[in-house]
Amino acid sequence: MEDPAARRVAYADVPLRVEDLAPSPLAQFDRWYSAAVDARIAEPNAMVLATGGPDGPSARTVLLKGADARGFSLYTNRTSRKARAMAAEPRVGLVFPWVGMQRQVAVVGDVVELSREESWAYFSSRPYGSRIGAWASAQSAPAASADEVRGRWAELTARWPDTGCADDVPLPEHWGGYLVRAREVEFWQGRPSRLHDRLVFVAVREHPALDDPGGWRVERRQP
Repeated sequence: MEDPAARRVAYADVPLRVEDLAPSPLAQFDRWYSAAVDARIAEPNAMVLATGGPDGPSARTVLLKGADARGFSLYTNRTSRKARAMAAEPRVGLVFPWVGMQRQVAVVGDVVELSREESWAYFSSRPYGSRIGAWASAQSAPAASADEVRGRWAELTARWPDTGCADDVPLPEHWGGYLVRAREVEFWQGRPSRLHDRLVFVAVREHPALDDPGGWRVERRQP
């Protein structure tokens, strides 16, 4: 393999200044997320979710499904490793690695479960195959083979055929949403010579709204 230590990337000299920030972390996140979409970054809503818990530290890539004044939301099987970890230790980290733009956003916050009503609203909007998949996989459990899960998927499509209606597949009891309520939101901009810019919105009280300029102070951190 190529020697990773020998690889070098020249970073653009594009500064991130405090005066350039939007007034709230949500507005700044929306600004950068929209730029990632416009730049055709592959899956700009892909984020790394880092957890601790009974099985030890773990990180995986999941998809952001909402960002609003409350926080950042995702959906998953509630019996999965990440769900068990979040139940045991609700402090988590998120990273949006927009490498193609030499940017990343890092979030530290506390996670809470979303209501069944909100979970259903999202679940019913998913493609039919994804709704069946939520039932077919006992996520994170060992599988004898790929055919085990595919066979289960086939059984479930026979039980709940695709009718084109949102309610043709019921919401599993073991599946739902999570909301990460931010304590810090860091915006990282790559710069030459590793003199990267790191500007962090730090909460000044317990879980302020992400769109509340008065709930946050901005701190510059060394690269």
